[in-house]
Amino acid sequence: MEYDVIVVGAGHAGCEAANAPAKMGLKVLLITSNLKNIADMPCNPSIGGTAKGIVVREIDALGGLMGRVADISHLQIKMLNSGKGPAVKSLRAQGDKVVYPQNMVKELKKLDNLTIEEGMVEDLIVEDNTIKGIITADGRKFKCKTLVLTTGTYLKSKILVGDTHKFEGPHGEESSKHLSDKLRELGFEIQRLKTGTPQRLDPNTVDYTVLEREDGDLTPWTFSFDIEPQYDVNNQVPCYIVYTNENTHKIIMDNLDKSAMYGGYAEGIGPRYCPSIEDKVVRFKDKERHQLFLEPESAYYPDLYLQGFSTSMPVDVQDKMVHSLKGLENVKILKYAYAIEYDAINPLQMYPSEESKIIKNLYTAGQINGTSGYEEAAGQGLIAGINAGLKCLGKEPLILKRNESYIGVLLDDLTTKGTKEPYRLLTSRAEYRLILRHDNADQRLRKYGYEVGTINQEQMDRLNKKLNDINDLINELKEVRVTSKNVTDTIKSAIGKLNKGESLYELLKRPEIKIDYLREYITSNYSDEIFNIVEIQVKYEGYIAKTNKEVERMLKLEEKEIPSDINYDDVKNLASEARQKLKQVLPLTIAQASRISGVNPSDIAVLSVYLKKNYNK
Repeated sequence: MEYDVIVVGAGHAGCEAANAPAKMGLKVLLITSNLKNIADMPCNPSIGGTAKGIVVREIDALGGLMGRVADISHLQIKMLNSGKGPAVKSLRAQGDKVVYPQNMVKELKKLDNLTIEEGMVEDLIVEDNTIKGIITADGRKFKCKTLVLTTGTYLKSKILVGDTHKFEGPHGEESSKHLSDKLRELGFEIQRLKTGTPQRLDPNTVDYTVLEREDGDLTPWTFSFDIEPQYDVNNQVPCYIVYTNENTHKIIMDNLDKSAMYGGYAEGIGPRYCPSIEDKVVRFKDKERHQLFLEPESAYYPDLYLQGFSTSMPVDVQDKMVHSLKGLENVKILKYAYAIEYDAINPLQMYPSEESKIIKNLYTAGQINGTSGYEEAAGQGLIAGINAGLKCLGKEPLILKRNESYIGVLLDDLTTKGTKEPYRLLTSRAEYRLILRHDNADQRLRKYGYEVGTINQEQMDRLNKKLNDINDLINELKEVRVTSKNVTDTIKSAIGKLNKGESLYELLKRPEIKIDYLREYITSNYSDEIFNIVEIQVKYEGYIAKTNKEVERMLKLEEKEIPSDINYDDVKNLASEARQKLKQVLPLTIAQASRISGVNPSDIAVLSVYLKKNYNK
């Protein structure tokens, strides 16, 4: 059987990678080692979070599935950083571990061009340095034009608890024994990474009276731009805050040598921004306590996830650690924490399109590229799937820039800087975060989804109406003027007397004035969403304009392409480190070259002169 696109692995990256080309009209095979694990959530069943929630909105804007499925599968949802500026606000939903995968499978089964098969892929068919297909462990062969590898943590995965280990996946499944060896044979640099998960607890044995309760927002939210809220805001499942204490830290320090990581039993490098609890206690010795969260996993079984308490300690030590926490003194541990090691590639060996530099028509997405998190995986899967599809159609790849999306930031960081530890997106990684907001993801990206075929006309019509409403409300704010005679008491109490007449637009720029104060002057009907978007655009107009000027400077450098046939050994006066890094990364533009660690402004100047002289660029 021959397919246009084959996707290996059906986690969050694989589901998006299969969905995109199928929507584009291509024949797609999604193959996974276990059909029961499609869209599995082996760690916390949450979707979104700081920066990550914006990624989910971007996935939805481009025609992906994660946002829509999260909206119909969660137990609780809230806006993080609601008291801060718009650049750092992000949605986070506590998903249902049973319902989310079920709903994802339903969405995938709606796709006419998608076939789903079970099988462990252990070998690749490569001819003339070009991918041609896959071979499963039982000897079946499937041919394809393009291939997307989304293997997650299953490449030679090893579960670690103290000084014990098992070669298996997160749920005890068989891991891929040979595929990473095949990749190494083909020229890929393989690195060993590590992540982990905390204990699952019996909620009926928790003393909630001493814990802080965290409820979902009373404002209805959705990740998706295309559906209305599907839940009752007054019937959300609560979470609870727990804290470590001096006794917890003492137990950890007294048993540090028994940890897989500190005892020397682990090879892989763990995530810097989602470390194990023993790593946090060692690295932040000055902190008296660390915040943890008790979060429900599903409405269908009674497990609580102890977020922030990931560890690779032996089970007897874990017992002491968990029971040292206030409110959990008598809790029953249903499942113990563990660390998991797995093989990944060096992401510097792929282009920003996610196509491999080593093997043509081979794409990689998710944890195989060195990332951590469902959202990062799904974003990569979507772009890899789109580009694998575009390659089949003979079209240019979709490469998102840093000023266009967090997904663009993620892929640029991976392919320009690489990573030696599981990479996690943060708002601080995005220098243009003020224009990469939660509220405008569809305005930034939906046009690309429409162009490649993952967004339909109805969705574009919805966006165009929204853009018209935004423009109309802004014009109305500029046209309507108020004076001290007709201003409301609410406005008077906020800013005092108006010395002269002002437009509502000018008034809204004042920090004391909220757009809700001005609604009674607006004669047309607009949704709450439109009012909120316009308020951000008006209040932050100056900052947004400043950011856009910085973007313009960056885009001029992005326009200066570096020819693929350049020989960096011919570029005289380059520093040796810069030459080495440029040959490794193979940047597509001067802008990308300037972001490579070890390439200095003087090297960029030398390179620019060389390109102008030899390529007239």
